[in-house]
Amino acid sequence: MTDSVQILGISNAIVDVLAHVDGDILEGIGSVPGSMNLVDRDRANEIYGAIGPTTEMSGGSVANTIAGFANLGGKAAYIGKVRNDQFGRVFTHDMKSLGVDVRLPRADDGAPTARSIVLITKDGQRTMHTYLGACTELGIYDISPTSDGAPKIILLEGYVWEIDEGPSLARKAIDIARSNGTAVALSLSDSFCVERHQSSFMQFVGDGVDIVVADEDEANALFETDDFEETLAALDGYRNLWAITRSDKGSVIVHEDFRIDHPATPVDKIVDTTGAGDAYCAGFLFGWANDLPLEQCARYGTYCATRVIQQLGARIEPGLLDDL
Repeated sequence: MTDSVQILGISNAIVDVLAHVDGDILEGIGSVPGSMNLVDRDRANEIYGAIGPTTEMSGGSVANTIAGFANLGGKAAYIGKVRNDQFGRVFTHDMKSLGVDVRLPRADDGAPTARSIVLITKDGQRTMHTYLGACTELGIYDISPTSDGAPKIILLEGYVWEIDEGPSLARKAIDIARSNGTAVALSLSDSFCVERHQSSFMQFVGDGVDIVVADEDEANALFETDDFEETLAALDGYRNLWAITRSDKGSVIVHEDFRIDHPATPVDKIVDTTGAGDAYCAGFLFGWANDLPLEQCARYGTYCATRVIQQLGARIEPGLLDDL
């Protein structure tokens, strides 16, 4: 079986609702500046009604990576659950406008589309209010050999494990990938998610996941270590390809006995670190999908992350690698 798509992302589909506000708005809705808040549907609607003009686009960790991969010139597809409502239409339209093949139709029933209302103050600080909605209803029957196809990579995110059927869905995706010769990549999402599902992640890393993309804290949480050198020692014996970011210390690529320490790129001003890991993942996997050396994959990932942290928003702009 062949597939023209290089990467398929399976994840929580969330619409990012971005709004520039002043501090009075945050005080008025009772939100602590810089916080991340899970909210219910009514609270999300209340906040949405209290703010001014917004920019709305597809979001969520792996969705950001898939959008970035497409904007780098890669062929990408995506599976995530949205409702056939205003935000669901925004999500699918945005992804399709980037050339992403959205393979799961919008649902006609169930919870409304997830959204993260991101309030940005003049100093660049983000205060987030996330309603999970439909994305938590992604289930095992939403993926199949037909929907998955045979891309070069299937990319899962750690947040999938927060869904009731998440681990079963991930196992099914891996079984489909094995039958097609597709590689499976796992983005660990965040260290708290890793702590909640550590034993399950370790099982999947040991049986089915080919590529692990994580930051230093997530990798330490996975191996339950307090020191990164201990984590690197714990990788001994694993056959996975590891791409681990370390903020201003750059990134480390490990594959069995092979290791690359790639430096960070200094920047004059960091505007917003949101989505830096997603951007690194997009650049790294874009290089890998195009059979480039791992040093070049790390260079692409670093360059994408460096550019994203100097702007508001997590979206990689089209043609970014042309500058290289």
